Amino acid sequence: MSFSSDEVNFLVYRYLQESGFQHSAYTFGIESHISQSNINGALVPPAALLSILQKGLQYTEAEISIGEDGTEQRLVESLSLIDAVMPDVVASRQNQQNQQKQAVKAEQSETNGEEAAVESTQSETMEVDVTIEIPSSKATVLRGHESEVFICAWNPTIDLLASGSGDSTARIWDMSDNTASPNQLVLRHCIQKGGTEVPSNKDVTSLDWNCDGSLLATGSYDGYARIWTSDGRLARTLGQHKGPIFALKWNKRGNYILSAGVDKTTIIWDAASGQCTQQFSFHSAPALDVDWQTNTSFASCSTDQCIHVCKLSMDKPIKSFQGHTNEVNAIKWDPQGQLLASCSDDMTLKIWSMKQDTCVHDLQAHSKEIYTIKWSPTGPGTHNPNMNLILASASFDSTVRLWDVERGFCIHRLTKHTEPVYSVAFSPDGKFLASGSFDKCVHIWSTQSGHLVHSYKGTGGIFEVCWNSRGDKVGASASDGSVFVLDLRKL
Repeated sequence: MSFSSDEVNFLVYRYLQESGFQHSAYTFGIESHISQSNINGALVPPAALLSILQKGLQYTEAEISIGEDGTEQRLVESLSLIDAVMPDVVASRQNQQNQQKQAVKAEQSETNGEEAAVESTQSETMEVDVTIEIPSSKATVLRGHESEVFICAWNPTIDLLASGSGDSTARIWDMSDNTASPNQLVLRHCIQKGGTEVPSNKDVTSLDWNCDGSLLATGSYDGYARIWTSDGRLARTLGQHKGPIFALKWNKRGNYILSAGVDKTTIIWDAASGQCTQQFSFHSAPALDVDWQTNTSFASCSTDQCIHVCKLSMDKPIKSFQGHTNEVNAIKWDPQGQLLASCSDDMTLKIWSMKQDTCVHDLQAHSKEIYTIKWSPTGPGTHNPNMNLILASASFDSTVRLWDVERGFCIHRLTKHTEPVYSVAFSPDGKFLASGSFDKCVHIWSTQSGHLVHSYKGTGGIFEVCWNSRGDKVGASASDGSVFVLDLRKL
């Protein structure tokens, strides 16, 4: 048995990526020279580090529970990973097992060798009603990616689903004719090397369709943003960032693209020419997310714990918000561009207004990092004006919360997930919320009652969920390289 430090470093690097710690993964990758190793990442399965740790833990448990005579007795209490590396704990458990074996032998001799009946007190209850579970026959699983699929997004006008992966490709899947094996376009992200184009071998980290669905923008760890036509042709390559791009968004008009990168800057690009219109360098650490307020103003957040609101042609931020005590993972403007929501590793969700410097609400209810947030498409100025505006937050504490932002009040706590929740998305009418977790499940909830309506378990941890424009299909992307579509019309 042998392993190298390169192999250990690569597994740790992949674990950081799969856990959503993209900037930590980037820093670790640079310091450990991951790019110089000879490991083919496409061949390494998702969750490899956790898998090998689990096997090591099982070996340690087996070592404790098997006696010198070869007989086995189950551990009364399972070892934790930390217990397994502590010699005193392991020795103590071995002593407990030996004492139990002696006690069992004594009991068996007293009962003339008759086995005592063991009554199981453990009862398993179904968390989800059987009628709620979506059978695998009702899902279309899309195979083709060779690595984890971090993101997916529906075209706003027709049923084309875009996905972006660690295999340095984005793909466009045609889901309009409901065939079992839909047509896919492969968008290969290449870079110039020695006068020829070669695969970048870098993750596609972000993608977004423009307003009419004619163009798809992608951002990559190779530092380039790209614009593609809906038929898969590369239209523009946007090169100004010095390092990975973490997020990018089209404005509503579709004439500008906004991007955020590890180089601490945000850039507004002219979509028609592919030129950098303005670069903003106000953060002191990697910029993690951006969101347009209007067609020319936007907010950005960073690991520096700060949020800046900037405007095209302005030399300084028009507003800055400080209050988070750890990196800010995501920001989202409400449908009217009046309120800005932010979520952080400090476990808080904050609501900000351009009218004041301090936050309007400081919502502290989650017990772990909050990874992402989404506003409902409801309330004044939306297609659903008679429904209240609500905000959804997804956390590593395995829960989703729905908030009445006007009152700063949690309406529903959604608790069926058993692993970190990476993504939430509202249906176009605001009546349903989809959530995706690393427990491999996509849950669909009623936003009014908070009840679970549908549930589907895939084959990998879920990084992203999204609704099509009609609200009858949910797309999801997963850590095992799969993308799947749930057609709710069939349920």
